[in-house]
Amino acid sequence: MHHKLALITVAVLTSLSAQAADWSDTALTYRYGNKYAEPYGATDISKSIIGLTHASGYKYGSNFFNIDYLMSDSKDPAAVGSTNGATEVYAVYRHTVDLEKATGKSFKTTGVRGLGVTAGFDFNTKTDAGYNSKKQMLVAGPTLMLDVPGFLNVSLLALWESNAPHNGYANTDTPRYSYDTHPMLNLAWGIPFTVASVPLSFEGFANFIASKGKNEAGGDTAAETNIDMQIMYDVSAKIGAAPKTFKVGFEYQYWKNKFGNQTTAVKDSATGKAGPGATANTPMIRAEYHF
Repeated sequence: MHHKLALITVAVLTSLSAQAADWSDTALTYRYGNKYAEPYGATDISKSIIGLTHASGYKYGSNFFNIDYLMSDSKDPAAVGSTNGATEVYAVYRHTVDLEKATGKSFKTTGVRGLGVTAGFDFNTKTDAGYNSKKQMLVAGPTLMLDVPGFLNVSLLALWESNAPHNGYANTDTPRYSYDTHPMLNLAWGIPFTVASVPLSFEGFANFIASKGKNEAGGDTAAETNIDMQIMYDVSAKIGAAPKTFKVGFEYQYWKNKFGNQTTAVKDSATGKAGPGATANTPMIRAEYHF
């Protein structure tokens, strides 16, 4: 019942987005780091990530979509005994209806630009030795849009998440399993600034996610923190391109209890202890081409 209600909410809100865009920004992205980690796995994995990001605004609100293709080195193997690295596709979509634009009623107050309702989904599929995630997740909830240069949005979202993993070591499939509905506090921002006339921006997101109950093996899940932020330098003028076309910069991600797996000193799958690989501190280089 809750899944159906969430699906209906997402469908209604996303159908509103089938309007002509007032503005849009699409970018191809690349990032690389060598301190990624995986639950029950290694803590110094190298990954190259190619992404496509799209953001746009229309009469009643805004859209955001991102899809990443992640390529690991052999420390995160593609299969049991493989020397090839795992690959993963992860997609995110969010649609926000601006309630002032939709109703004509202002929600502005000191420090607040507006109020919205956000809905969307996450989807991933990964080919690796152990878990082979097939995550599906619907999200919905209110969004507070703060009055800052650029944007800073704060959302409190309900998450309806499921997975249907395949254990490569045991060669067993798990039927699609639904976790408990759980909340997430999300912050997303993009704030431009200059230093000595150098055009920079501070961008990123932070997710604070509650425990989602028992996992598919009956173990406890843990509260999750995922903070990803970057300082980007607009180098467009240096190469004769239009402003905001080419950006380069540094990115950092702190991800504790990744996907709800408990960070522990030792690994024990029988009790849900995912080892030190469930937390990652990952510096990265990042490049973007906007069109």
